[in-house]
Amino acid sequence: MSRSYPYTIENGAGERLTFLRRVPTPNGDRLEAENWVAPGSGPPMHTHYLQDEGFTVVEGRMAYQRAGGPVEYAGPGESAVFRRGEAHRFWNAGDTPLRCTGWLEPAHNFEYFLGHVFASMQRGGAARPPAFDAAFLTRRYRSEFAMHVVPAAVQRFVFPLVVALGTLLGRYARYADAPAPVRQ
Repeated sequence: MSRSYPYTIENGAGERLTFLRRVPTPNGDRLEAENWVAPGSGPPMHTHYLQDEGFTVVEGRMAYQRAGGPVEYAGPGESAVFRRGEAHRFWNAGDTPLRCTGWLEPAHNFEYFLGHVFASMQRGGAARPPAFDAAFLTRRYRSEFAMHVVPAAVQRFVFPLVVALGTLLGRYARYADAPAPVRQ
């Protein structure tokens, strides 16, 4: 992916992420970023099947949780690392903005996926992407990412129908440059 860094994406629901750089590593590119999260905001429970992810709090208070585990907290200078395949979520547990540095390795299609999720949320003016976009992105990149907020049965049976309908209706022209999903 050839892109000029840094650049910022926002979801319109309290999250802003600035991609700083990609650094080559033996495991693939390490994507480094900074994020800003409004009080109470943060992504839902999700899994990166192919990437490890880490955050270090710069300002504020981050709450995070692994699937089935207790809520944990991190303050300035403290870090949280999530290994590939580990379902997790995080949010701003304070009254002021949460600012973190972070990394994801290997990057694969994370920038594309999250960039389009955020853009879809902004277009739809909601805390989640509209159905056509959610179905397309979740189905296409299901080997890389899982969004647990959507029930598995919906993802398996309903989303393929929504994608077929969206294709018939011409709703996916914006994804003409979508990179192939990474499969392992």
